Formats: sequence, structure tokens, C-alpha cells
Amino acid sequence: MVVKRINSIDITRGLVMIIMALDHTRDLMHVPSVTQQPTDLATTTPALFFTRWITYLCAPTFVFLSGTSAYISLKNKNNVDESRWFLLSRGIALIITEFTLVNFGVWFDIHFSIFLFDVIAAIGVGFIILSFLLKATPKTIGIIGGLLICFHNLSPFIPGGEISLLKKILMPLFAPGAISLGAGKLFIMGYPPIPWLGVMLVGFASGKLFEFEVIRRKKIFIKIGLTAVALFVLLRAINIYGDSLPWETQKNGLFTFLSFMNVTKYPPSLQFCLITLGIMFLILSVVEGIKNKFTSVATVYGKVPLFYFIVHWYILHPIMFLIVFLQGYKCTDLVFGFNLGRPKGPSGVNLWMIYVIWVLVVILLYPVCKWYGNYKEAHREKKWLRYL
Repeated sequence: MVVKRINSIDITRGLVMIIMALDHTRDLMHVPSVTQQPTDLATTTPALFFTRWITYLCAPTFVFLSGTSAYISLKNKNNVDESRWFLLSRGIALIITEFTLVNFGVWFDIHFSIFLFDVIAAIGVGFIILSFLLKATPKTIGIIGGLLICFHNLSPFIPGGEISLLKKILMPLFAPGAISLGAGKLFIMGYPPIPWLGVMLVGFASGKLFEFEVIRRKKIFIKIGLTAVALFVLLRAINIYGDSLPWETQKNGLFTFLSFMNVTKYPPSLQFCLITLGIMFLILSVVEGIKNKFTSVATVYGKVPLFYFIVHWYILHPIMFLIVFLQGYKCTDLVFGFNLGRPKGPSGVNLWMIYVIWVLVVILLYPVCKWYGNYKEAHREKKWLRYL
């Protein structure tokens, strides 16, 4: 059965790509972003908290729909060996892309002093592992993914002390960490692959839902979305399992609500996955069968997500340098590594200006993404375009 390109996937993916740029604009240019964590309830504001929180939707949606797209590609090829080779080669290509183009875009450090294993590498590893699972049924793959999502929070209970060989080998697969590579270089596991693999495998299994007609899958997406959100509320209210950061009563009702919503992304907890993927399913149900100006715009970004992801860093980072230079800093003042090239002194812009820059960057990316999408469509004979 050939599955046509699904507009709701492109729209939803495009929407989260648009939102993603907001988070990276804030990371690079917000005045206190280097020293203040937006989810630290002791120092944050509601506006800053939700500016960060809304972007939680991006990574799980991106990873989930990568799995869904892999399922659709498999069905269209109807050739397991060909699909396995494509996923394997694309996974390797994504990991290489992460540690070259993406890492430089993030840090702008010509010395590559930090190697960040982030979302693109996590998807790459997911594709590689998925390539070896293709002969299993979608149901089996979905069950494996669901078990990883539900139970990876038990990883701290892996037997052995914190310095045991077993934990040293396994924990970077389950939780963030840093490893010194010597010569002043550092490897950071930002997106531990096992939890994100769970999200991808469930996304792959959910690809079967897109074989149904629009009206039926719209109803299914609503049911799944509402069920996931309800389970999140239930687990969060019980406050025992599913997230390493329990919620607590705060100074007022609003901040107590912020604490309730303050789930863990690194690694993506069960509760994090329930609320973000639940919202994703609700978005899918809303945009199914919808065609208007907004969905047309979102689709442009959603058809070329990796291209967008790479290019937006190379637009945002030069804007950041322009701002700090206009604020009187010199090249010698720039501090790379975790400072992202920002000077040690106060620099950047206020939150309202972050939103202005974000909107302008997204608008600037529109014609670029539209051109690349059209070029990719017109040159299907160029197989390398399938990797970008």
C-alpha cells in the first residue's frame, strides 16, 4: 500500500520547527540566558518559563515524526533491505552532520572544544537501531518503544556503584553526562539515545494510523491525545513515578502550576513524553484536513526540517555577534564553549525583543526553505537530497 505524503505531518513538524527557533533565539540572545535557567522557579518569571516550556514540544515531536516518516517510507518502498540500508546510511549521516555542521552552528567554535550529542545524533542512532528492527511487526516495535518510554526512569537503579564499569557504560545511554576527551575537549551527552529511541519506535508504530482515512485518524488522534494528557495529570498528581522532579506547593497558585508543569526533558521523562506527545496528537487532530494560509506556511518548513534546523543556527549566531558588537564588545571579549561566543559581561536583549528577532528569523527562513523544498522536489534523481 502506497501512502501519500501526509500534510498533517508536515504541518505539525513545521509548527514545532517554528517554535524551536524561539528557544534557540532565547539561548543565544536573551540577557540572562547564560546564568538564569528559565525553569528555575526561584528566579524565573511566568513569561520566561512558558517561553521555554512551549519549546518542549519540539524535540519529542521531531523524533516521533521521524519514526512515523520511516514507517511511511518503508511502506512506499515495500522493500525491507532497501529501507534498512537507507535508515542505516541516513543514521550515520545524521551523526556526522551533528558533530560537524550542527555543532559548529551551535558553538561557532573553530577549535571544536565541545562535541554535543544532541537531537540530530539521537535521531541518527534511532535510525540505525530501527534499521535492524524492520522485520519485526509495527506492534512489536511499538511495544519496545513504549516500554523504553515507561521504564527508562528506572535507570538510576541499575546495579552497581556510581563509578562501577556497568554504570559508566550504560548511564550515558540513559541520562545526560559529560566525558573529558583530553586536550581541552569535552563530549556532552545532551540527548541520551535510549529514551529518545523509545519515542522514535512508538512514532514508527504509529505510522500505521496514517493508513486510515482522515476522519477516522482524526478521531483516533483526539482519543490518544486526551488519554496521554489525562495520564500525565494523574501521574503528576500522584507525584511518585514518571519524573525525577516532583512538583511542590509554591509561593502562589500560578507558581504552583508552573511547578506542576515543570517536567524533565534531560532525559525525557515518562511525564514529559505524555504531555508533549499528547499535545502533539491533539495538534495532528486539529490540522488533519485543514488547508489555509497558516498551514501552507507551516508545511514549507515541515517538508525540509533538517535543512531548516541547520540553516537557522547560521542565521541566529551571526545576529548574536552583531548585537554584542553593537553593545560595545570586541572580538577579544568573546568567550566560546558554554558561553556560545558571548562575552562574560552583560549582553543580549530583553524577552520582548527575543520574540521580535524570532519572528524576523522565521520570516527570513521562509523563502530559503521554500526554494530548497522546490529544488528537492524537482531533482528527485539526486539521491543525496534525501539525506537533507
